[in-house]
Amino acid sequence: MTEKIITPIVITKENFSKYGDMISTKDIKPLEINNGYAKRYDGIANLNTSSENGETTISIFSALKRHFPMKIDMMEKHPLGSQAFIPMKETTFLVFVAPKEEKLDLNKIEAFIVPPGIGVNYNPGTWHFPLISTEDMNFLVVDRKGSGDNLVIENLDKENITLKY
Repeated sequence: MTEKIITPIVITKENFSKYGDMISTKDIKPLEINNGYAKRYDGIANLNTSSENGETTISIFSALKRHFPMKIDMMEKHPLGSQAFIPMKETTFLVFVAPKEEKLDLNKIEAFIVPPGIGVNYNPGTWHFPLISTEDMNFLVVDRKGSGDNLVIENLDKENITLKY
């Protein structure tokens, strides 16, 4: 049995890059549009949903507040598509991830604090725990829909992994 206590660190584009994209406008030069009344920030996430004829879908996940410390009892991955989570209001949330590999490696798990104004996009195949919200709220989710086996779950009930926040 594995026993671990994981304490999250603040996300940056660099420390999260092996798992996907930190969705932020920081360091991106916008295009002015709508006669100067809006700015458009392109290239903020690398969506990948077309594997095996998949399509992109936009959903709203209504997340409940998690309580800490919390037991990590499973991890999942979506091998056929990326998955982006964008809070619909200013909030902090957490992500719990492991690198894209055929089998989950518990020695490589990490957790990140995602501050207000930022979202995340998981690369296809990135292991992750489902949405970890610090309050009851909605998230805009950009995901893959379509045929194919796009959900792999690893049960961790017999492990003792705790996320401390």
